[in-house]
Amino acid sequence: MNTRDLEAFVAVIESGSMVRAAEKLFLTQPGLTRRVQNLETMLGAELLDRQSKPLKPTAAGNEVYGLARNVLRAVDDLMAVASPDSEPMGEMKIGVPPFLSEMALEQPIDRLRGAFPKLTLRVTAGWSPGLLKNVERAALDVAVVLMPAGVAMPEALTSTLIGSKPTVVVAPRSFGLSAEPKTLAELSRFPWVLNQDGCGMRSALSRAMSTAGLAFNVAVEAFGSDLQLSLVARGLGVGLAAPETLEHSPHRESLQIVDAADFRNVLSVWLVHGALPGRLVRPVGVLREALVERLGGGAPDCAAAESGVVAAASRC
Repeated sequence: MNTRDLEAFVAVIESGSMVRAAEKLFLTQPGLTRRVQNLETMLGAELLDRQSKPLKPTAAGNEVYGLARNVLRAVDDLMAVASPDSEPMGEMKIGVPPFLSEMALEQPIDRLRGAFPKLTLRVTAGWSPGLLKNVERAALDVAVVLMPAGVAMPEALTSTLIGSKPTVVVAPRSFGLSAEPKTLAELSRFPWVLNQDGCGMRSALSRAMSTAGLAFNVAVEAFGSDLQLSLVARGLGVGLAAPETLEHSPHRESLQIVDAADFRNVLSVWLVHGALPGRLVRPVGVLREALVERLGGGAPDCAAAESGVVAAASRC
């Protein structure tokens, strides 16, 4: 079996396009097509649904994709064993939630690029549950996820607790809310401006409202903190924000933090990965250290909380 054929097939699945996969591998499109066809001929199965746009794997292709990635990782490991001190090359696929991609990834990316200039970093933004699934099926090498405090991580993954991040309720100053603490019952009179389902902050709020038997009226679902805060500032409802995001928002003068007496939302920040190829062990270590510096506030002693074991928040 030719590993170049496997590499071509994996590139097609991950890019969703023959054209983009050919560009990525510096091949002509006919050359890439031949490699994929060689693999299909050897396996005796059609691996791509060529009628779909973007291109998607068939049922057989989806299984072959996972196995092909394992084979390519094993090849990388063999190369790392042969040259343990060589500089990491290839790709490192990182998943992050939008909140962290906006406020906390610049320094870790700079650190990785400085330490491993031959390593291509591919950063994908997504909600934490989806990122976890992609790590489990090896579509991502490593991910940073935000989960409600106390939620156990998948046992099959190595999970390191980086730190914790509070969120606050924000309202437009035009609502004229007093500084006294507000209950969720009082806040339920207002509509909410939030991320789509899957966001950890929204999930925690939804559970709290449901537990209290309160109506949960979402007026606007908007992607990205800047857009959400601008909508809240214009009076479309109340929302949730990280304190750092609010501090740097151009809309902060039009917003006020609401002390929600019965809703104290703290999200745990985890770094998760599966079995790593040898070439990525050092880069993931650098990423972990940079995230701890940026987000942990002294969390290194809590590192290596593995296999779903949740470290006590008071220790981080």
